[in-house]
Amino acid sequence: MTNAPLDLSQLALDRSPEGERSASPRRRRQWLARYLLPATILLGFLVLLVAAAGRGLMPRQEVTVVPVIVKRSVVQQAGTQLFQAPGWIEPRPTAISVAALAPGVIQELLVVEGQFVKKGEPVARLISIDAELRVEQARTSLDIRQGELEGAQAEVEAAKIRFANPVHLQAPLADARSLLAKTKTEIDKLPYLIEAAEAQLAYALDSRDGKRSAKGAVSDRVIALAESDYASANANLLELRNRKPNLQSEADALADKVQALERQLDLMVEETRQIQAAKAKLQSAAALKSEAALKLRQAELELQRNVVVAPLSGRVLRLVASPGARVMGLDSLASHSSSTVVEMYDPERLQVRVDVRLEDVPLVIQGQEVEIETASSKQVIKGRVLQSTSSANIQKNTLEVKVELLNPPVTVSPQMLVTATFLAPLTDQELQQDEATERVFVPSSLVTQGDDGASVWIVDADETAQQRRIEIGSESPDGLVEIKSGLQVTDKIISSGRDRLEQGTAVEVTGDDATMGIR
Repeated sequence: MTNAPLDLSQLALDRSPEGERSASPRRRRQWLARYLLPATILLGFLVLLVAAAGRGLMPRQEVTVVPVIVKRSVVQQAGTQLFQAPGWIEPRPTAISVAALAPGVIQELLVVEGQFVKKGEPVARLISIDAELRVEQARTSLDIRQGELEGAQAEVEAAKIRFANPVHLQAPLADARSLLAKTKTEIDKLPYLIEAAEAQLAYALDSRDGKRSAKGAVSDRVIALAESDYASANANLLELRNRKPNLQSEADALADKVQALERQLDLMVEETRQIQAAKAKLQSAAALKSEAALKLRQAELELQRNVVVAPLSGRVLRLVASPGARVMGLDSLASHSSSTVVEMYDPERLQVRVDVRLEDVPLVIQGQEVEIETASSKQVIKGRVLQSTSSANIQKNTLEVKVELLNPPVTVSPQMLVTATFLAPLTDQELQQDEATERVFVPSSLVTQGDDGASVWIVDADETAQQRRIEIGSESPDGLVEIKSGLQVTDKIISSGRDRLEQGTAVEVTGDDATMGIR
């Protein structure tokens, strides 16, 4: 093994001037340790400080939160008695008021309390003499309107026949045509009459002149008779000559009359008007008859309503009115009770109004089984919780709960006192008897339903809003919904200010919302 030669140059001293000396690696490392490393640390600290300050200076959305509600309960086997409470039976949902639909005075009541009445059976009668008179009056009015309708129908038929067979226009037209033909015949005969009159005048003239020339041979009486014949023939000729203008004027007038009658026969204006007027009268008569029939129906209905009938099959709960009392019927100014005659109930539809102590109210859920005991029934009556009411009794420290009776016996009726035993409802098969469980609830109004399922907004440890996916269970009557998975008991649910939230939005919790989840 050979030894490595020694490098004596490392023992040499650098005596060159200080400005000309080169920096050694050791001095460079000292410079980095003294200056660069502290500067880097300081710079990182400043960056963190600026980031923290900047995050605090950013505007934050104000929200209120509610804590997750945790209920610790002991799961009991279905059918276990939870608690008992007193109550009383009442009709479900309410008693039925049997009202008189017509105003009047009650003549007699036909039922008693507790009596079973079938639907449509009479329960009371009113004094009906006024209604009977109104029916008779309405029938008389209907008969009158029926007569008017038949008269209007006859007028329509007559107008149609007159229009189809206008003999009343054809007869004067035929007379006018006959007179016109007669006048034309006289005009045509006039020249022959004039010619005959001229010949008669010439004969009378010759006869007169001949008798004048033989004046001594004939008597004056014959001459005078010849003079008279001549004057008569001359007058007849003059009359015939003057007759032609008059006959022509008469013929022209008759021609105009014939033309007018023919035009009237073609148009038949008056006959058309008579048909339309008769149809309008018929329509009016039919409307008046319908109105009279409607009034008769109304009067008969009022008479029928004088008998008050049961609107359903059931038992009479209470008699409200008595004979001689006045009922107001359907008068708009009447109160509800002023028309009620009796109150009824359906014996198959009964319920119990139970006074439940406030400490037992959390054990009541809708649909829960209840056992009803009463002195009028030897058997226990099955029931089911309908709902809790808002009627709380401060003195008794109770809340009213309605329980439906299932198949109630005929021996029970409203106003009977009962004892209601509330039973534990059905539970999940995975839960064991007497197992203590913690169940997580949130107000159902804070749960958002989307395409991906249900979710809620929470505030995480960095005071940012996060939308958390959850699996929901059943909803309780107090407005809370059970959360099967997705939430921890320490989570804070955002209740207000959720409208503008996005994933990771910086928020500022202004306080707890004390109104959410409390019923």
